[in-house]
Amino acid sequence: MRASAAPGDRMAYQGGMTGPRRERLVQIGQVAEQTGLSLRTIRFYEENGLVIPTTRSEGGFRLYSDSDVARLEVIKRMKPLGFSLEEMQELLTLLAELDSGSGDRERLRDRLRMFHEAATARVTALQEQLAVAEGFADTLAGHLDAQR
Repeated sequence: MRASAAPGDRMAYQGGMTGPRRERLVQIGQVAEQTGLSLRTIRFYEENGLVIPTTRSEGGFRLYSDSDVARLEVIKRMKPLGFSLEEMQELLTLLAELDSGSGDRERLRDRLRMFHEAATARVTALQEQLAVAEGFADTLAGHLDAQR
């Protein structure tokens, strides 16, 4: 359940049996500063359903909780590895289900393992590309040195 919040209100209702829990709520500008993402990028992820502000202030400003910011940090780490928006959404849902204890835990862990393997493979490919790029830069440096 999402609740509206007055400016300065720090209560974010996360639902569940435990009722409300206190979380820090920040505006989109603070989220951008904290994550290094642009306002436009954060809004893009919101438009695509990857992150939804916990609430809005009475003035209509988006207010994000720490868990919303954590979702953006996951997205930020997935992007350079070439994961699609759909894959990002799937992993975010998977992580939320694992955190909540809902669903078939073994199936969720298997799917998480697949994401880990995909991320590891993509990191390896990037490391190989970096090695080639560094070799090329070294070659150019050698040509520069030869022209002195």
